[in-house]
Amino acid sequence: MKKFIIPAVLLFSVCQANAGMRQYSADLNNSNWQLSSDSRLECTLSHNIPNYGEARFYSKANRRTNLEFELDMMRLPDSYSLAEVRSVAPKWRPGVSGYSLANMKLHKQFAPSLPKKVAWTMLNELDQGMSPTFYYNDWYRDSEKISVGLSTAKFKKAYQQFVSCVGNLLDYSFDDISYTVLNYQFGSDSLTKSSKRKLAMIAEYLSLDTELELVLIDGYTDSYGPRNTNYKMSQRRAQSIREQFIKVGIDPSRIEAKGYGEKRHVASNDTILGREKNRRVVIRMDKP
Repeated sequence: MKKFIIPAVLLFSVCQANAGMRQYSADLNNSNWQLSSDSRLECTLSHNIPNYGEARFYSKANRRTNLEFELDMMRLPDSYSLAEVRSVAPKWRPGVSGYSLANMKLHKQFAPSLPKKVAWTMLNELDQGMSPTFYYNDWYRDSEKISVGLSTAKFKKAYQQFVSCVGNLLDYSFDDISYTVLNYQFGSDSLTKSSKRKLAMIAEYLSLDTELELVLIDGYTDSYGPRNTNYKMSQRRAQSIREQFIKVGIDPSRIEAKGYGEKRHVASNDTILGREKNRRVVIRMDKP
């Protein structure tokens, strides 16, 4: 068997190049990608990086498809700097050259993040067998550089689950429904068609979000008819909405419903359109 002798100069150069680099990444045995959040409100694909922290891709219910990446470090940045994000070929793909993807801002005492376009690019690189890797200078040792790599091992199955989860997200967010006005047909507690659709959206969201602290339901009427009759009508409208929310599993103690009758008009009662606007229930929701 022939023995290959590495020249002393070359060996010294290799050691010198790696001496100033502190590397963090999961190897084949401890690489673990998982769908840590899987609901119609939020999808999170997470990856533990031993002795460093966790990488997370997440998307939330919204009108538009969204995605962000967050690098949750055990030791947060101690000063402002930039990290280069590169796509690097794993060891089992020798000869494949890497390339730069983006720069990531590191803010003091904040976990750094990246926007949708870069995040999707990183996921695509992982799906192609490449490893997105972050390079930045150590905050306390100017001569030392840090390398943080995302492993491709055990990625594909979790990624497929994540894509499926994102495709099932609600197409509206909490902000879209946190303040909603429902309107009623004349002289009844029957909602208009558009308001029925809004109510269905709110009920679906409430059945999924356990973090909502309080749902306030305020009922109002126009000024046509006796005041006492209008007051009772506004109460029935508010209570009817409350009962529908309870049916989908919302804790009754978190829902307050009140009727105000003809009070607090938002439009003139002299026109058909104005009266329609006044016949309403206002739903307000709070989150911690």
